[in-house]
Amino acid sequence: MGSGHEAARELGLFLRSRRERTTPQELGLEPGPRRKVGGLRREEVAALAGLSTDYYKRLEHGRNVRPSDAVLDSIVDALELGAVERRYVLHLGRLARRPARQITRPPDHVTRNAQVLLGSLDLPAFVVTRHLDVLAWNDLAAALLGDPTRRPPSERNVLAALFRDEGFRERCPGWEAMALDFIGILRAAVATDPAHPRAVAVVGELGIRSGEFRHLWARHDVRENIHGAKVIRHPRAGDIAVEWDAYALSGEVGPLLIVMTPQSGHEERLRLLKVVADAGLSPMPASHAGSQTDQRAVS
Repeated sequence: MGSGHEAARELGLFLRSRRERTTPQELGLEPGPRRKVGGLRREEVAALAGLSTDYYKRLEHGRNVRPSDAVLDSIVDALELGAVERRYVLHLGRLARRPARQITRPPDHVTRNAQVLLGSLDLPAFVVTRHLDVLAWNDLAAALLGDPTRRPPSERNVLAALFRDEGFRERCPGWEAMALDFIGILRAAVATDPAHPRAVAVVGELGIRSGEFRHLWARHDVRENIHGAKVIRHPRAGDIAVEWDAYALSGEVGPLLIVMTPQSGHEERLRLLKVVADAGLSPMPASHAGSQTDQRAVS
């Protein structure tokens, strides 16, 4: 199926999730005595947005509709969605209206300048695609989170580690909050190209193998960027409290550089981690000094 059809389907599923999550009381409506659903009814959203119930139903089902920005704005206003979700809805609507066409998908890669930057950082850092495949990393990232070379390239994915690698999850107590952030990034990537083979593969495989992933994916949360804080439980350096931010390396659909910085009072722990990594004492062997990457990904 074409990307327009997939975008219409994603749009319908997202609107349904937000309708079911929104209660009448949140919008100042009386729930009524015979109400059987916790969220809003389709006819209530349609009335608030000034649409026919039939049209709104077809929109949620992704059937034979090409909604204008004005229509989608009215639905977003009715559901009182935020700015990030508004942009997400409008983007999917524009994809749904676009005629079928051949999509050019250039391979993900790490430029040499980005590779030099990664190796020069004295902080744990790694580069991922928008589908969260790990392309490159430095020694501190390998020491803190585990060495990606222990997995084949096809399995070096952040979400695969969170949902399928018990060792990685042990290092990241409270990993669910981190998973929601990264799932939100993947959801935003899906919106740019819903039929992308890698998106289909990542979501499909994790959906089959992990009930936890299916539950969180069904929330339809979306992130444009991420900033987080977490305690990493390192087997030799102890608990290290870090914060992380993601930086776009090349445009809306290009790779992300994720950098971790120590929280106040944990700078010495990170320095100890560097000593451990430099001495080769980590249980997960670090890569060579500087940085490691899948050579096929470097240009």
